[in-house]
Amino acid sequence: MSSRKKSRNQWYRMDLHLHTPASADYQEPNTTYIDILRKAEFRGIDIIAFTDHNSVAGYAHMMRDIDQLTYLEGLGRAQPEELKRLVEYRRLLEKILVLPGFEFTATFGFHILGIFAPTTPVRLTEHLLLSLNVPPHVLDEGNSEVGASADVLTAYETINEAGGICIAAHVNSSHGVAMRGFDFGGQTKIAYTQDQYLHALEVTDLGRQDRNSTERFFNGTKSGYDRRMRCIQGSDAHRLNALPNADKAKNANLGVGDRVTEVLLPERTFEALLEMFQGTDFSRTRPYSPSRQPLDYIQAAREEGASLVQSFHDNMTKMGGRLYSIIADVCAFANTNGGTVYIGLTSDPKRPPSGIENPQEGIDTLHQEISRMISPRLDVEVDMQETQGKPIIRVQVPSGSDRPYAIEDNKIYVRDEADTTLAVRDEIVNLVRQGQGMKPPVEAAAPEPPPVPVDPPRPKAKRFAPIVAEPSPVAPVATQDIPPPTGGVEIIGEEQRGDERYYTMRDLRNGNIVQNVTRSSARRLWHYAIKQHEGNMPRPDKMTWHGDSGMWQRYVKNGETRYDLVQRVDGQMRVYYGVTDSGMHGAWQVFLVPEETEQKQD
Repeated sequence: MSSRKKSRNQWYRMDLHLHTPASADYQEPNTTYIDILRKAEFRGIDIIAFTDHNSVAGYAHMMRDIDQLTYLEGLGRAQPEELKRLVEYRRLLEKILVLPGFEFTATFGFHILGIFAPTTPVRLTEHLLLSLNVPPHVLDEGNSEVGASADVLTAYETINEAGGICIAAHVNSSHGVAMRGFDFGGQTKIAYTQDQYLHALEVTDLGRQDRNSTERFFNGTKSGYDRRMRCIQGSDAHRLNALPNADKAKNANLGVGDRVTEVLLPERTFEALLEMFQGTDFSRTRPYSPSRQPLDYIQAAREEGASLVQSFHDNMTKMGGRLYSIIADVCAFANTNGGTVYIGLTSDPKRPPSGIENPQEGIDTLHQEISRMISPRLDVEVDMQETQGKPIIRVQVPSGSDRPYAIEDNKIYVRDEADTTLAVRDEIVNLVRQGQGMKPPVEAAAPEPPPVPVDPPRPKAKRFAPIVAEPSPVAPVATQDIPPPTGGVEIIGEEQRGDERYYTMRDLRNGNIVQNVTRSSARRLWHYAIKQHEGNMPRPDKMTWHGDSGMWQRYVKNGETRYDLVQRVDGQMRVYYGVTDSGMHGAWQVFLVPEETEQKQD
């Protein structure tokens, strides 16, 4: 365990996506490299990268110019204008760290940034591009069209093995690996955005807090996207100054420094930058805008509220079990997707933080208690942060590699959306298999859910009656093209034993199948699903249909909108209970209610 001393670090502004006249589509070909550096200086940028299309020619040209001027200076043959240019280069490079890089066009046109240390030989980066099947002539042309190049995952690994920073470029727009606007993706999209060699996602909507923001989608709460991804922004500038009609959202006609990220580093070096990108402290990057106050990372977390990957505690006293609740959250995060525990404030963003009176004492206590109570050993990072002038404690918990983790050897907790709960038997089995490097046998644990027939209505008094649906007024959509939502739960089996009815649940958030669930033993969402199944079956006149997908009802729970959804499958019906906004992907998004019109429902 370790604790970072925040006082050693400093915020630097960076723009890691700049083109130069070496890119074929650069809009101002007469721009000089000193012009670009001066514009970066004027915009207050500390770190930049030249990332021309499938080429390092821009960075190479600048370095050759500097080397030639230095050579002439050494011979005493430099002309006054040449000496003046060399002095200006030196002045600017003292203020700005300039990194070599490229924007590689992978198979199917996806764009990937590779950024390297200033000491990296140009020959090496050119060799990397050739190994990724970039034609030799493109190295000089700076063309974004390269033909049959290497695939995305190969590019990630190649850049990483060469010691570079690997960033998926403008992922939420054209040529982005998030594949926005595509009707397909699935496992490919997951692989392209979750790969171990990918350091960050460059997005064009950084700082947006609404449910459709790219950063929120990749925050670790989405089923299948368990790895939280660092999101940054860059200008993708193809000119010095933005055109008057430049559209930041569409990534068009921006200038140097029009989209900047601030990064917290101990020093302004490539090595410090790489270390930050390889870490999991997501508070060390934030969007920068000269027109507003710097982002308060803690307050932004409170705006999102408690979730699968973060929790809040007002204090950490042993009295009342508050310290134990914190340790339970740590255990649960380690057994789930990892996460962050904030101590010294509640999740209510309108309530002032109470703070921690003696942060260092609290940090020491947490180190000791986590080490003593949780087994096997779990390395977490505990440090002090500040929000609204109050010191608070932050505990960063990794997704554990030696599961299951337990408190006092026998209490195994997992995270269930915003709640920490004791794991049930089937979840413990899955955790053991994960700890052994085995994939949980999700589909083998139970048969595919027995769909409920679409029959004429039965008497309302009959329990466990099948769901009834009206014919869809909309042309059917091919069911096989619409996977279930990635949130909520589905009841896939039930059995009566004596006076008790036992259910088999499929948790759509993680794919786990849990058997032997009763109404009295069920967790909150499971309990809700069972209650609805037993006494409040969907009514045909209450359904809204879009092809074979339908919404039965929408309600608000703890300030969060949830949806009960239905789906026709080969003349049968499946029901998905309590799906959150984050689970409404693809065709299901048609049922999302606009945020500004959300109303609490009974």
